[in-house]
Amino acid sequence: MEYRYDTQLLIDGCRVGEDAVNDYIRSHFAGDCLLTVGDEDTLKLHFHTNEPWRVLEYCAGLGEIYDIVVEDMDRQARGLRG
Repeated sequence: MEYRYDTQLLIDGCRVGEDAVNDYIRSHFAGDCLLTVGDEDTLKLHFHTNEPWRVLEYCAGLGEIYDIVVEDMDRQARGLRG
């Protein structure tokens, strides 16, 4: 598996549109399965990466992050808790 960590979170108060966040992440972080959806107040992000802490740091600069989930997909594939 190329990208180990499934990273998911919500950003409250994000004033940057989902397309801009999507473009920034694609150009600055290695990963795949990127999904950003939201409205004018809240954005949901899903991304597979090997450096979830970098993604979290970027997102924390966009607004209040919460419902943060980082799962180790390698552990899950081996039948262990992620």
